[in-house]
Amino acid sequence: MELAYDYPLLSMFWTMLWFFLWIMWFVLLFRIIGDIFRDDELSGWGKTGWMIFVIVLPFLGVFVYVIARGKSMGRREIAHAQAQQAQFDAYIKQTAADGNRPTSADELAKLSDMRARGDITDEEFRRAKDLVLSGTTPAGSGATTASAAH
Repeated sequence: MELAYDYPLLSMFWTMLWFFLWIMWFVLLFRIIGDIFRDDELSGWGKTGWMIFVIVLPFLGVFVYVIARGKSMGRREIAHAQAQQAQFDAYIKQTAADGNRPTSADELAKLSDMRARGDITDEEFRRAKDLVLSGTTPAGSGATTASAAH
């Protein structure tokens, strides 16, 4: 009588299945360890207890953790992802806002054009240039300062 396991293809299938399950268990173990350390609501003793349980009795510890804290684990993961997205969005907004502000070179070019057209005198140009180079004027105020002095 031949068993299904005696066929080489099925043997390879079973080996791959067990290997896949072993890898999935390791992924779950490391996610749980990360979740234990990321959880702000869990006390230090609670984190220590869960870590000892997961390390000493790994299979049982992982399964008990998923049963006991699986839902909150998902909520913490979502909250962490939302916080990262909010930080990324804030960074993009800040970077985009900084990109719209004219540089001091742009301000100096505007002042030079105004002086070339005769809109401001050499003395006004020098004062406005000193303000731009010192960085005390906000963006776009070089022309405002120069036209106010005129």
